[in-house]
Amino acid sequence: MEWLALVMFIFVCLVLLSGYPVAFSLAGTGILFALIGVQLELIHPAILKNAGSRLYGIIQNPTLIAVPFFVFMGGMLEKSKIAEKLLEGIAELFSNRPEGLAISVILVGTLLAASTGIVGATVVTMGLISLPVMLKQGYSAKLSTGIICASGTLGQIIPPSIVLVLLGDVIASANRDAGTGTSPMSVGDLFAGAILPGLILVMLYISYVIIYARFSPKSFARNGTAKTSETKTSNTVQEQTSDSRSPKSSLNSLSVVLAPMLLILMVLGSILAGVATPTEAAALGAFGAILLALFYKEFSLSRLKDVMRSTTQTSSMVFMILIGASIFSLVFRAFGGDDAIEEVLSNLPGGLATAMIVVMLTMFLLGFILDFIEIVFVVVPLTAPALLALGADPIWLGIMIAVNLQTSFLTPPFGFALFYLRGVAPETVPTRQIYRGVLPFIGIQLSLLAIMAIWPEVTTWLPHLIYG
Repeated sequence: MEWLALVMFIFVCLVLLSGYPVAFSLAGTGILFALIGVQLELIHPAILKNAGSRLYGIIQNPTLIAVPFFVFMGGMLEKSKIAEKLLEGIAELFSNRPEGLAISVILVGTLLAASTGIVGATVVTMGLISLPVMLKQGYSAKLSTGIICASGTLGQIIPPSIVLVLLGDVIASANRDAGTGTSPMSVGDLFAGAILPGLILVMLYISYVIIYARFSPKSFARNGTAKTSETKTSNTVQEQTSDSRSPKSSLNSLSVVLAPMLLILMVLGSILAGVATPTEAAALGAFGAILLALFYKEFSLSRLKDVMRSTTQTSSMVFMILIGASIFSLVFRAFGGDDAIEEVLSNLPGGLATAMIVVMLTMFLLGFILDFIEIVFVVVPLTAPALLALGADPIWLGIMIAVNLQTSFLTPPFGFALFYLRGVAPETVPTRQIYRGVLPFIGIQLSLLAIMAIWPEVTTWLPHLIYG
């Protein structure tokens, strides 16, 4: 029956390439091939009845309730213009350096990644706020777009991230299915494992910017030193130039940065300390985002309505894809597809190393045409049990997948982050400049993948330290 599983996989890929909605493509393909299998007497008709119990199990999963809370938290921070205030405050702190604005964009992207956890929202927000400011200050289009795209994709790896929430749940299930005897894994483990790689990636970004400023200062500003701090509102861009910052100005800048950081630390810290589950911490973050909007006097009922609408749309998309992927994987496994994949990966020469390369490359290429949600719900459940059975650490595997998808979303010509920025960038910025701008950051992310592959302790040390 394995041949029918292969046909089923090829068929769903063709349907997805046609542009049909992902959730209905997965569910429709699963139901169609289930009927074919029943007619050919290859699978039992009871397989369709099992779909109902699987969907009920999804509804009962408390971890997935964290998704709408995290989406709401990010949406409220975005609609409250906190990103603009963050950029203004951090840029003021680094205004005496030519590369100060670039560093500010990376740091703001990091904070937004920890707040929203959604790549598209972060890239679009940073593109609307930062790109006009960077171009006006004299930054090259290549450098500006590269920094914004790279900073926007940090939402894949910086916790608390929706990607990590979904990955944590899927890999925890795969770990149980693999039956390797390893200790259980939770979303909190994956959050802890992502902290050190995320910080390393941010430091590598900043180090690249500082070195690049030393050897190519003309790419950063028209003047020898940049004493400019700018912020773009919805209608105007205001420029402030000063030779020195007053203590009061620095204090105001720090206060702008401190409040969102406290919210992020409160959410992430409560999870790592074991005080709250990811779902409880996400609810706390959503409530904290409302308090921040009230604090900055940006809260209104119309804004709340917009955030709730976008949260409902995003969450509905996630759960519809999850339902479709569950039906697809149920039928795919009934045909023995998962056993065939495990057999192929297990028989590859080189063991786990070769199997990881094959799976990572496959996910990287699929990242050109599929969003992370489809890959997490379809590809990971089919490949993770085999990799775990070969000896892969579940935390290490989850972080490797997250960084791999992050790199895929940044890679020309099909990277999603590039399309997001192209949609909001001015026409004066050529698409080829966006493609050229991200190349150094792709190299940095590949370097991080190599570091984690050589030293898995980068991902496992902190979870073991926290949770023993």
